[in-house]
Amino acid sequence: MKKVVDVIIIGGGPSGLNAALVLGRARKDVVVIDDGRPRNKVTRETHGFLTRDGATPSEFRQIAKEQILAYPSVHIMEDTAAAVTGTEGSFEVTTAEGQVVIGRKLLFAVGKKDQPLDIPGLSEVYGKSAFVCPYCDGWELRDQSLGIIVSGDRAVHMAKIISGWTNRFTICTNGPDGLTDEQREELKLHQVPVMDSPIQSIESEDGMVRQIVLEDGNKVECTGIFFAPKLVIGSDLAQKLGCEVTESGTVIVDEFAKTSVPGVFSSGDAASEMYQAITAASLGALAAVSMNSELNAEAWNNAGKL
Repeated sequence: MKKVVDVIIIGGGPSGLNAALVLGRARKDVVVIDDGRPRNKVTRETHGFLTRDGATPSEFRQIAKEQILAYPSVHIMEDTAAAVTGTEGSFEVTTAEGQVVIGRKLLFAVGKKDQPLDIPGLSEVYGKSAFVCPYCDGWELRDQSLGIIVSGDRAVHMAKIISGWTNRFTICTNGPDGLTDEQREELKLHQVPVMDSPIQSIESEDGMVRQIVLEDGNKVECTGIFFAPKLVIGSDLAQKLGCEVTESGTVIVDEFAKTSVPGVFSSGDAASEMYQAITAASLGALAAVSMNSELNAEAWNNAGKL
C-alpha cells in the first residue's frame, strides 16, 4: 500500500504527537509511524507537564491519541520505520511490515533510547527509585538521602541542581572522578561527599533502592538515585538520509526545527538534550508550524502559476 500525505512523522512520543495535533488542526494529511516503545515507559508517572502532571506514560499517550484522532486527516500506524528515501516533496518511508508512505515533508521525532545499564542492580530500580531528571522526579525524592551517579563536570552541575531538593546526597563517580582540583574543593566546601570507587552493585527491595555497594567495601545508604544515562538516538534514519548530527547523535536543527536536508525536520529529544516531555511537545508544535508554513507557501506559489 502506498499513501501520499503532507507530512510523515516518525515517532509517537510527546513531540511527534503534538506535531500531529497542530498539523491536524491545520487540515494537513499526516501519518504518524510509531512502534509503541517509548523510553519513558519504565517510569510510573509523567511530571512537569501542565494538566497531565502525575499521569502515567500510557495514560498520557492514550489521551493524546484520542484527541489527535478527532481530526480526520491524521492517521497513526503502529509500525516501525525501516527505511527512508527521497528528496523534498517526495519522501518515501518503508515500514517493517512492508507498508510504504510518501510524504511531502518528513519529521523525525524518534527520541533517544537508553543503552544497556552496566551497573548491577540499576535496571531493577530504574523508573521506580532511580531516575535521570531531577525536574521530572526531584519532588518525589525531596529531603531524602540520595546517591548521585555521575562524574566530571556533570558532578558539580548535578550537585548544584539536586541541592534544590535535598542537601543529603553523595556523589558516586563509579571510578575515577574526572574532577579538577578546583571542582573537588568546591564540592568539599559545600560538604558534598564524593566516592570514587567503582560500584559493585545496587541493593534494593521491590524496586526501591536501599544502598549502593562500592568495590572498596563502602556502602552508601540512600532511598533514591539520580544517574546520567548513556543515550543513543532512537533511529539512525535521519543520519542515513544525510541530516547532520552532533557527536552524540542529536540531529542538528535551526530555530525552525529544520535539519540540513531540505524538507526534513526534527524535534523533541532527537533534536534536543532537554529531555522533558513538555519541552519535547513544544518543539513538536514548533516543527509543525514550520512545516505547515512551508506547505502553505508552496501551495500558494503553485496556485499562482496556474
